[in-house]
Amino acid sequence: MADTFLLEIVTPYRKLLSQEVEEMTATGQEGEFGVLAGHSPFLTILKPGEISYKKGSESGMLAISRGYAEVLPDKTTILVDSAEMANEIDAEAARRDLAKAEEALKGLTTDDAAYQSASDAYELAQAKLRVKEKRG
Repeated sequence: MADTFLLEIVTPYRKLLSQEVEEMTATGQEGEFGVLAGHSPFLTILKPGEISYKKGSESGMLAISRGYAEVLPDKTTILVDSAEMANEIDAEAARRDLAKAEEALKGLTTDDAAYQSASDAYELAQAKLRVKEKRG
């Protein structure tokens, strides 16, 4: 069995990453999960958050919006609406997005149609700030 697998992260606008890695972690609908080479196949919904990956002493991290992950033994594909590497994140813009989402959430309940969108924006802004802080 190989020690690496292909990790691809794709948005509607670009392929952000296509790299052999040893491991990766992401936040699925049911919580954080990790993938190693040879993993059992599965498909999951991704929540806005962070993806981290590693190969040897090299590692990377990015912030992602809601999307999907397809895990196969030799390849993991991440399909998301948006994704940003740490060097692409504008911390000031992320802080503004966080404040805007916090304000929107104050006036909403979980039954409101706009709640999920505001919650996702809040989680994505937080993820961007964490990634920027860790990898800035």
